[in-house]
Amino acid sequence: MDGDIVALILAPLIIFLIFVAPIWLILHYRSKKQVSQGLSAEEQVALQELAGKAEAMSERIQTLEAILDSEAPEWRNRA
Repeated sequence: MDGDIVALILAPLIIFLIFVAPIWLILHYRSKKQVSQGLSAEEQVALQELAGKAEAMSERIQTLEAILDSEAPEWRNRA
């Protein structure tokens, strides 16, 4: 009976250590390496484009707020 319990615990543990743990470690350290390398050139280009679009949007919002301030001075107080 004790041998059956040990076998029930030992078999999955051995399978885990032989198959799952090495794959897990390889994938873990591969992802760590990719994170430490930073952004790829393609991602940097996309980030620059998004930053440019955000800047343009900010300028448009400031222009719209200036127009609203001149045409409807109390627009900020409305809820």
